[in-house]
Amino acid sequence: MTNLLLLFDAPSLIVQVLLDGILVGSIFALAAYGMALVWGVMNIINITQGEFVVLGGYVAFTAASWGLNPFLCIPVAAAALLVVGWAIYRGVIYRIVDKDLFISVLATYGLGILIAQLINLVWGADVRSLDSGLGTWFFLDGMVTVAQTRVAAFVLALVIGGALLLFLRLTRLGRAIRATAQNARAARALGIDTDRVYAATYAINAAICGAAGALIVMIFVLQPFVGLIYTVRSFMIVIVAGLGNLGAVIGAALGVGAAENFVGFIFGTQFQAAFVFSFLVVVLVVRNLRLQRRRMYLK
Repeated sequence: MTNLLLLFDAPSLIVQVLLDGILVGSIFALAAYGMALVWGVMNIINITQGEFVVLGGYVAFTAASWGLNPFLCIPVAAAALLVVGWAIYRGVIYRIVDKDLFISVLATYGLGILIAQLINLVWGADVRSLDSGLGTWFFLDGMVTVAQTRVAAFVLALVIGGALLLFLRLTRLGRAIRATAQNARAARALGIDTDRVYAATYAINAAICGAAGALIVMIFVLQPFVGLIYTVRSFMIVIVAGLGNLGAVIGAALGVGAAENFVGFIFGTQFQAAFVFSFLVVVLVVRNLRLQRRRMYLK
């Protein structure tokens, strides 16, 4: 409880922890965008989400080691994961689109294990990080520091979210994705190639995760087997925000990032992952109770 008392004694620490949490939460929002898209359109819970994030980070790290500017590595990682996502859909995912939701969980969980092992085989188990080359801003006489990399990640997350929203509203493929999400059978009856829509949706999801991974490797460190925690964060954010609402996804992601950062400061960073899993359980229990009450009311 010493750290909790420290927050009250030094209000600038509250500002510091809150800002760090919000800025990091924006990156969580990127992975959650993709999960919400795949879940809403294809009715698949993509457990491979975190592994796509990690793979994107390693692609960005490799591109930077070849001399590319770290921020130019973001579109490279996104493009590489776009191809990977499309290939995985054509190889595996198309077989489970119309299956039970639990089958999608098992299939994508197995894919996640496979991707993590391949990352370990290609890049090794050592942690990786990438220097963005940006500095730090100081506020309140140096009591509050803001890493410019995190601010850039926050801006990019908002830009990508806005671009995704405009894509879904203004482009022909985006409208086809929305129509398929609303009613796939009716979309097929109207001549929409839903298989193409599903392939594009899954590939776009992977590309967004690749961009998130490229940002994460500049802020944190990555190793092949940390993907699950990003999957859980994405799932929790989507559950809190609900499907089909990107604005709510951003808000939920910022809230989760801030809460996780406060927990890490007060109890220690070793409890951050435990908080994420515990909070997920609480959210699921609360949602289940609400659904039970709604069913009882309808009866």
